[in-house]
Amino acid sequence: MANLHDEATGAVPRADVTRGADWVTKPVARVQVGAAAALAGWHGRRGASGWWQHGDGGYGWVGPLFWPFAYYDIYDYTVWGDGIGFWGYGYRDIYAAIFTPYGYEDLTRYMAPPRNRRHGRLPSLAQICGDDASEFAGLPIKQIRQAILLSEEQRAALDDLANASVQAAQIIRAACPAEVALTPSGRLAAMQQRLEAMKSAISSVTTPFETFYELLDNDQKGKLVEVSGQRAPFAPKVPAAQSCAPPEVLPWPGSEIEARLHLNDSQRGGLDALQRMSVLARNTLNFNCQPDENLAPPDRLATADTRLDAMLDAIKLLRPALDDFLATLSDEQKAQFETIGAKRTS
Repeated sequence: MANLHDEATGAVPRADVTRGADWVTKPVARVQVGAAAALAGWHGRRGASGWWQHGDGGYGWVGPLFWPFAYYDIYDYTVWGDGIGFWGYGYRDIYAAIFTPYGYEDLTRYMAPPRNRRHGRLPSLAQICGDDASEFAGLPIKQIRQAILLSEEQRAALDDLANASVQAAQIIRAACPAEVALTPSGRLAAMQQRLEAMKSAISSVTTPFETFYELLDNDQKGKLVEVSGQRAPFAPKVPAAQSCAPPEVLPWPGSEIEARLHLNDSQRGGLDALQRMSVLARNTLNFNCQPDENLAPPDRLATADTRLDAMLDAIKLLRPALDDFLATLSDEQKAQFETIGAKRTS
């Protein structure tokens, strides 16, 4: 598949995106489409990679949207073991919520009607977020049907899983942004809402998925493993532990904040408390951030749920300290704080 990010225009070449109706089930295609969408609305250097990019080349934030293609990332990790799209999410995304790479106008353009988007560069958020939830929710189920020959009882169980999957996709779709979060606190709240929706989606499919999987015999389970191996050459090649964020990768910009905001002693104390919570949040996400590669599919689903818990815990650690610090700032200082990430180029 050709690179979906047109370096000259930032556009998403639709011919490549729509080459097959099931393109969204392909991890590399999702990475390319998400990257094109994330960079099309960014004001960084033309042809450059954004500093909030994941190790697989994707992006956790596409304008105001956190975790594009969340539904498929969960299914790919659970069924096929393609975990890089799922495990790529972590502290980098929380950092990008606090210090957004987008300016105010960048963010608001993502929510503008298509006819108002300059040169048509920005893709529809509805496409990235999953506007056709019911239609596309069945694609992972279709992959399973194509992979193994099922008995009548197994088909009935898979039908139950399909119905639950539609519900799961709709739950995640409902957590797409209806408006732009223009503050760090608002973006963390949007992340929390999205993650909680993903946990609800997992809850809705857990029992029917476990029931279906337990009905499979060893040969059928082996066939799923075989198909997983066939998919491997088409998955992004990055270490599974790339979601761990070493401190030197995204250093806390304390000196820059001090220089731009001219903090008083009380504000400096609030910033110190926020930085400590940031370290604790990063450590929370780095703990056991490398998944066990030998898990069975139901166990992978449970592991995904636990990872979402860790991300929620990290956000809940940070939000009170962030709110306390921001409450001490003047409007001018808050405006300066918003430029920290937007001016970063690497």
